[in-house]
Amino acid sequence: MIIEEIVQRRIPPEPWSEGDKIPWHEPEFSERMLREHLSQEHDLASRRLSVIDAHVDWIHNRLLQGKPARVLDLGCGPGFYTSRLAGMGHSCTGIDFSPASIRHARQQAGAEQSSCTYVQEDLRRADFGTGFDLVMFVFGELNVFRPAEAEAILRKAGTALAPGGVLLLEVHRFGAVEEAGKQTPFWNAAEGGLFAATPHVWLQESFWDATAQAAVMRYFVIDVGGAVRRMTQTIQAYTDDDYQRMLERSGFASVEILPSFRPSEDQNRDNLMLIVARKDAGAQP
Repeated sequence: MIIEEIVQRRIPPEPWSEGDKIPWHEPEFSERMLREHLSQEHDLASRRLSVIDAHVDWIHNRLLQGKPARVLDLGCGPGFYTSRLAGMGHSCTGIDFSPASIRHARQQAGAEQSSCTYVQEDLRRADFGTGFDLVMFVFGELNVFRPAEAEAILRKAGTALAPGGVLLLEVHRFGAVEEAGKQTPFWNAAEGGLFAATPHVWLQESFWDATAQAAVMRYFVIDVGGAVRRMTQTIQAYTDDDYQRMLERSGFASVEILPSFRPSEDQNRDNLMLIVARKDAGAQP
């Protein structure tokens, strides 16, 4: 792209019209994202490990009742949740699109000699397998997929669960997505960071599409030579009733909505909430 294309950009962009998501799968981008995952200075890419420890303790005791289980983590990132659950006696599988994150997770599993298996694959095309006691999909990742794709992922998650198994979702609240789409445009300059390894300027603008109930975030990254790269991400908003209906259509027998893992400690509680859905114990495997 060139600067002129920024001036001539479409305002507002239609949801998903400029690509599905930020390029997590690109090797160089995923390496930079991995550094953000590993950082203990913020909770943007992954939560800090002390928070994850508390979440894992809640999953182990509340959802799995302290009993060994087969766990599937969708969008597992560097394996922070799965490695800890494996240390508590669970057998874990993680699936993620990012090559750097999967490499890190596999290295960690090898070093710890854990029972974790990691697969680099797009969740829309991945085979989830079967027989899991828990399928988890956290940190709002469901919302970055188109609605039909999100529902297809939920159906596959239901198929992956054993009868009586549990699906743990952490999703964006409707109001949080709407607010994100109404942010004021801004720009920043950096010597290097997530969007580029070299000095660059990045511009961000956000749009709320009330008809589609989706927020579109568009980023223009301008390097020292003046080259421009555009990245766009859409986040789908759902009401609580929308989530309920989508899970029921995906074959789940009961749906419980919770404020968060630990409301008193989780700084993301205003943006994200938990949904615990159970597969009918009498369902066919």
